Amino acid sequence: MAILAAHNLTKEFPGILANDRVNFSVEPGEVHVLLGENGAGKTTLMNMLYGLISPTSGEIRVKDQAVNFASPNDAIKQGIGMVHQHFMLVPVFTVTENIVLGVEATEKRSSWFRGLGVLDRTSPEVKIRELAEKFSLKVDPQALVGDLPVGIQQKVEIIKALYRGAQVLILDEPTAVLTPQEATELFDVIHALTAQGMAAILITHKLKEVMAIADRISVMHQGRMVGTVTPTATDESQLAEMMVGRKVILQVEKAPSQPGEVVLEVSNLTVTDDRQQQAVSGVSLMVQAGEILGIAGVQGNGQTELVEAITGLRTASAGTVRILGEDFTKAPPRKIIEAGVGHIPEDREKHGLVKNYFLSDNMALCTYYQEPFAQGVVLQQSAIQAQADRLIPAFDVRPANPMAMAGTLSGGNKQKVIIAREMSRGAKLLIAAQPTRGVDVGSIEFIHQHIVTA
Repeated sequence: MAILAAHNLTKEFPGILANDRVNFSVEPGEVHVLLGENGAGKTTLMNMLYGLISPTSGEIRVKDQAVNFASPNDAIKQGIGMVHQHFMLVPVFTVTENIVLGVEATEKRSSWFRGLGVLDRTSPEVKIRELAEKFSLKVDPQALVGDLPVGIQQKVEIIKALYRGAQVLILDEPTAVLTPQEATELFDVIHALTAQGMAAILITHKLKEVMAIADRISVMHQGRMVGTVTPTATDESQLAEMMVGRKVILQVEKAPSQPGEVVLEVSNLTVTDDRQQQAVSGVSLMVQAGEILGIAGVQGNGQTELVEAITGLRTASAGTVRILGEDFTKAPPRKIIEAGVGHIPEDREKHGLVKNYFLSDNMALCTYYQEPFAQGVVLQQSAIQAQADRLIPAFDVRPANPMAMAGTLSGGNKQKVIIAREMSRGAKLLIAAQPTRGVDVGSIEFIHQHIVTA
């Protein structure tokens, strides 16, 4: 018997049929992976199963009993937990405080505390340590969350769900920000959970991981469930074709580079992070026109600060950044943009988009004050609209509506909006931090081809 099931779930938003009579289930002890291209309806389905949004029609069943979730609290009471792609943690709180937030136990132990809501950290911490040990989740309950690497923060989110009694764990793009070693650790945790009879639902685009961890694989396309298979009955190429409705070339053909003039030269750059700790120490690099320079490393080892220093979002404490021979070390972002630098940021939510702006406005964000988008101080809405009408189909942004709010898009389609904007304005240098994070295989193919041919 399925521990959680969706029967003919449909969800309509104004002008969009996000889910169309979707059927989906997960069994105790099972890892069920949900695949689909960006905008296929995966996150909408999971948000309904977690009570974040209500279905237009259809039924959700827990252990074969019909349920109606008015909020995530209702889903949590039924044993459903969710780890979102963007963690829901308070950086200045400890691990324990984050985990018990919303379910705090209070005591009045003496007249000294009488009348005050005093958080009882003792028994929660004991339970947290027990859960961490049981499922090999190495977490210090007293550590500040803001001091923890992203892989450990994810473990905190998992413990938070387990602490609330989750029997079904939904994980949205769980390995998007993890190193390969951290991803392996996560899979070990998931196997430990399912060995205890729990169920896990994963949303991901990484086909190698799907084949390694899934018991069943369901694929959505344009709001509909197109099939459910097992890893032994399929392969990566077939899954990719099911996702996007066509064959996908998973390898990039790249001709030898023919380097031209020096576009970027970084010399002895030193940069501090938000805690005033040295994140980048004496880094030097050079990029020539016509070549692609890749920078690899474990998340949290200075890549973010390096990119921010080059793009003007953070001031370097030492060293120089030269673009086309001119010193831009202390230049603001606008000057760097005007010098011909495009930037696909690591955090699209924070630095890439204005979520309550239209798609058309977001596609003109960097150059809205220049012609043809402005005449003096007056915005030219017709030009802004015309650019969106051109870029939306060219980069397959969904929904194909220039007046849609950017915040309503799936993560992958938000990324497409940023990539469309930055690749369409003739930049001489493109700084791309995690350009394919959270993007489906068809879009990865598209983005790689554009980077190679840029």
